[in-house]
Amino acid sequence: MSMRSIYRGEVLDLEIYGESHSPTIGVLIKGLPEGVMPDEDKTRALMKRRAPGQNKWSTPRKEKDEVIFETSDDGRLHGYIVNSNTKPKDYASIMNKPRPSHADFTAKIKYGDKASESGGGIFSGRMTAPMCIAGSIALQQLAARGISIYSHVKNIAGVSDDTYFAHPVLDEGFRHALESVAAKEFPVVDDAAGEQMKEKIEEARMDLDSVGGVIETVVYGMPAGIGGPLFDGLEGKIAQIIYAVPAVKGIEFGNGFEAAALRGSENNDAFRITDDGNITLATNRSGGILGGITVGGSAAPVVFDCCLKPTPSIGREQDTVDIKEKTNTKISIEGRHDPCIVPRAVPVIEAATAIAIYDAILAEERNG
Repeated sequence: MSMRSIYRGEVLDLEIYGESHSPTIGVLIKGLPEGVMPDEDKTRALMKRRAPGQNKWSTPRKEKDEVIFETSDDGRLHGYIVNSNTKPKDYASIMNKPRPSHADFTAKIKYGDKASESGGGIFSGRMTAPMCIAGSIALQQLAARGISIYSHVKNIAGVSDDTYFAHPVLDEGFRHALESVAAKEFPVVDDAAGEQMKEKIEEARMDLDSVGGVIETVVYGMPAGIGGPLFDGLEGKIAQIIYAVPAVKGIEFGNGFEAAALRGSENNDAFRITDDGNITLATNRSGGILGGITVGGSAAPVVFDCCLKPTPSIGREQDTVDIKEKTNTKISIEGRHDPCIVPRAVPVIEAATAIAIYDAILAEERNG
């Protein structure tokens, strides 16, 4: 029986099941308002953006990722995918050798023989596909409320894209640029920077190595007052799901860790009155959230970065151990792996963000 992972939000419950090389992977969703159904064309478009095998900077594994929607016996919405290109034999030679920086070792400690060593099992990046199924519904429902989520590759191997903080808070030009990213093969604002990033990825691939990077996300249209203090803060709710994305190792809101090097007078976001009498921010270093609660307004979208580590599956020889023989040994990982997971992770981060925000919005609507 395949393993499962459960997210319990304030309103939404998600149960993701399956493994990288299991017959099916999917998600069961509870808590959707009555009458909410997926727009399957929009779900298909999001799945295509994260699909493998479309270019040389991603894994050559090809999956159609056709989503099938059903209603489960207990009334939950069930979205699932039939895995069509599994090759568990790629991992036969390393079953007793934990791959460096993978979950093989810790999964074996916690779950013993129940943990699959084929392609990482439930810990695989393949499991972001069910997350995107749920996230696509959240994105659709947020869009109906005037909320838009845009992510793009901010940095790969030292090459940087254009960023939100390079523009004035009310600059609509950057928002329009972000809107076009989803249609691009390589998800950046500045295509010249994207070409340099692709060169870095190709260099790593030729070296049997990999590179990581940073994804910036901007959420426009957020109403004021979403979130709460302490354990109810929106940053924590977003971070919880972002960290569920394999390879994510850090998240920062607004100017994040850069704030540590500033004085309060340099970091504070001043308030001001607009020409139409509304209160807004002169800057948005806080990333649109104060005290765990959204500021709202066009000058204060929610803004955060998350960093993704280099793909740990690389062809280079590495040190590891043989768990069965209790000896030091070497490992070279064969199979089909991304030299850089960051471009394919962009729609995944959008989907994960949407789940957290949609749950928070539903909770606010329920509580009045």
